[in-house]
Amino acid sequence: MAGEIAWISHYDDDIMQKETEDFDLELGEEIDEEVSVVSVDIILPDDLLERILSYLPIVSIFRASCVCKRWHTVFERFLSNPSHLLPQKPWYFMFTSSDEPSGHAYDPNLRKWNCIELPFIGTSNWFISSSYGLVCFMDNENRTELCMCNPITKSFRMLQKPPGMNSDYSALAISVDKESHGYTVAIVKSNQVPGNFFQWDISIHVYNSKEEAWLTPLTEVLTGWRGGDESVICNGVLYFVVYYTGGVPLENRHALIAYCISNRFSQASLSSIPVPCSLTCARLMNMKEKLVMVGGIGKPDRPGIIKGIGIWVLRDRRWEEIVRMPNKYFQGFGEFDDVFASSGIDDLIYIQSYGSPALLTFDMNIKQWKWSHKCPVTKRFPLQLFTGFCFEPRLEIAP
Repeated sequence: MAGEIAWISHYDDDIMQKETEDFDLELGEEIDEEVSVVSVDIILPDDLLERILSYLPIVSIFRASCVCKRWHTVFERFLSNPSHLLPQKPWYFMFTSSDEPSGHAYDPNLRKWNCIELPFIGTSNWFISSSYGLVCFMDNENRTELCMCNPITKSFRMLQKPPGMNSDYSALAISVDKESHGYTVAIVKSNQVPGNFFQWDISIHVYNSKEEAWLTPLTEVLTGWRGGDESVICNGVLYFVVYYTGGVPLENRHALIAYCISNRFSQASLSSIPVPCSLTCARLMNMKEKLVMVGGIGKPDRPGIIKGIGIWVLRDRRWEEIVRMPNKYFQGFGEFDDVFASSGIDDLIYIQSYGSPALLTFDMNIKQWKWSHKCPVTKRFPLQLFTGFCFEPRLEIAP
């Protein structure tokens, strides 16, 4: 049907073939023509059909819409008000090529990988941030092309060009209001002061979807620290990671900066929060309006070399360690780089090595580690890199 979304699962072909074989009649088998067959489609009212759809996983809902014209009509009506849809765990989209934005999305509900396209993104190294079903992409070259989209329904919208010049380092974060579906986009730009390696200009630019306008509430100069590409919005506060550039090495090469963006008219200033230990990298995520950090733990004598991975939650500006990755999972990645990809939503955290498609999940609620099913891709060349991001699969929200 025109306008429908194609979903391809790499684990369904055998099942569908088996189901077809099970229902094929053998040659010579007689059919009792006297038995009256009543179509379920005839006796099933629309409201009950919508109720059944609400219990299905996202992929199954789209497939059900292809059964017939009536089901497609009910599906479109269901999309306009999917209030009864059961909560879905966040998916993880893994880019499988460094040159093309193609990849596969992992559905932890069905433990399957689905092949989906992202036609609104240029390359896999764009800046990416997600919140409540929406994903924002920003180009990595000029940092001026921004696209807000829903990867499930394929609806998208290009945003206005952010103010300011191109930057040496940039970080992107978004936050979606669950009631109004309005969203806030924040970009942290970091530029080296000309002729001074130790000083960096930091500027924060905020976009509000209701007013469709950018503001620049803060510009400041940091000494000995520069911004990076890691940030998140949590409870109206923008958090971003900064990196030490001073002359004398510090024990902790990372720090966290907090800035309140919930009140645009307040004279808020930047505040620094130390990291819990020496880190090789830090990944920030909003988990039910709690700031969670997944970090690579550096060796005491060689802080730039990873020895493990920890998960912390920020409580009253103090880090509380939740768990450390067991050694068997850490070694399960094989050769693990000092930096890695990690993102999470609600209770589920994804961790992925850049050097392989292996994907590990951690459930914050039940404190359980689990490998995802193997991604249906393999390395095409030794230095091929993989990365990804997680997002909530939602039908009711559009940019």
